Amino acid sequence: MKKRTVLLVVLLAVALLIVGCGPKKGGSVSTDGSTSMEKVIGALGEAFMKDNEGTTFTYNPTGSGSGIEAVKAGRCDIGLASRALKEEEKADGLVETTLALDGIAMIVSPENPVGDLTLEQIADIYTGAITNWKDVGGNDAEIVVIGREAGSGTRDGFESVTKTKDKCAYRQELTSTGDVITTVSSNPDAIGYASLASVKDSVKAVAVGGVAPSEDTVRDGSYKLQRPFVLVTKKDGKLSETAQKFFDFVTSNKANDIISKSGVVPVK
Repeated sequence: MKKRTVLLVVLLAVALLIVGCGPKKGGSVSTDGSTSMEKVIGALGEAFMKDNEGTTFTYNPTGSGSGIEAVKAGRCDIGLASRALKEEEKADGLVETTLALDGIAMIVSPENPVGDLTLEQIADIYTGAITNWKDVGGNDAEIVVIGREAGSGTRDGFESVTKTKDKCAYRQELTSTGDVITTVSSNPDAIGYASLASVKDSVKAVAVGGVAPSEDTVRDGSYKLQRPFVLVTKKDGKLSETAQKFFDFVTSNKANDIISKSGVVPVK
């Protein structure tokens, strides 16, 4: 009888040891930053929680600049930026990992007859050198120039490619991709820029230099208005077990289908 009791105790101890050494459930990962990355990061977060029972994923859409500051200050695990890090940000101990490439679509109202613009024409429109749609093949109407707020990754990417940094004459500077799309869709004379992944049927994406924005043209580089979607972490910081697991998942080949279905181009 005593031998049986001892054996049961040993077996119970072994079982508890196995459970204790097994994978831990739960944990959380927080992200903060680019509003343009909402669709792709949301889909990745949903898939991660589905595959890891009990985990929590959060996303705070504050804009690229705020997301970079949030990870630097320790307010989130991973920052999200729709632009490359600046040298001074890297000098502050931040590291970028490119998750995907995204086209920046030039959008107009579906009522606007203009369907193609060169990079030079776009730059001239945004700096005020061209102010009427008739000068680029459209209606005789003043162009209403819409853009994003200072600190936006989309704005930074757009102005870098078009070489218009600190030169743009915006009529309105809006704080999210959704606001830009809504504003342009309601004004037949407006033009704006937005993440290709976020473009809806309520607006029309024009070709740039004869090349329509698409996953294929972004991947092969023929569509020139594009920028990276970046994960931002601390160089000397260590992610929590759950955050590291999320990071490893989204940067693996397993995430490629999810990234592609979100309208952006995986870099793997």
